[in-house]
Amino acid sequence: MTSGDQYDRSVFINCPFDDEYRPLFRAAVFVVYYCGYLPRCAVEVDDSGATRFGRIIELIRGSCFGLHDLSRVESTDGLPRFNMPFELGLFLGCKCAGGPRQRRKVALVLDSVPHRFKQSLSDIAGQDSRSHGGEPKELIQQVRNWLFNQTAQDLPGGLHVWHHYTRFQAEVPALLAATRKSVADLDNFLDYSRLVYDWVTANTAPI
Repeated sequence: MTSGDQYDRSVFINCPFDDEYRPLFRAAVFVVYYCGYLPRCAVEVDDSGATRFGRIIELIRGSCFGLHDLSRVESTDGLPRFNMPFELGLFLGCKCAGGPRQRRKVALVLDSVPHRFKQSLSDIAGQDSRSHGGEPKELIQQVRNWLFNQTAQDLPGGLHVWHHYTRFQAEVPALLAATRKSVADLDNFLDYSRLVYDWVTANTAPI
């Protein structure tokens, strides 16, 4: 891909990266690849010499699309979790203040409860928002629908993508054995991402 093509196909995923959210994150990576796009996120870069903020800015600038899950901003030890709203603000700031390419950015705001985030983040009213109810199947449906609206190409339906995702999950043990990796390696984004990309490439028709 050229850099321009990569920008137009890159989806910045802004979400938690903890164990509880992992099923949703893995489903998001899968549906993005399945729809012909490239998932990007802060955990893909392992460089102790670069600040996390700098990595996030670089990824946001290089992504036309932004998938922002605000379902996990609840208080932890008495303190709210600001990372996801902060990164959404960076994405929208690049869209509003950047050049022509940045102004093409498109954001999707996800939550586990419909429209809940508007109670605490009312300034982003009007952004495309959808609910996944905490279910990977529904997240796949909503992300597929959103990406379908951004392209002139036809995309398989959400249920079709979900069936392929469950098939991929069933084949993961054999895939890991073939690549001499373990389940623990899937916690590394690049390991998981490459496994998904290779499977999607081998098992689906080009979009």
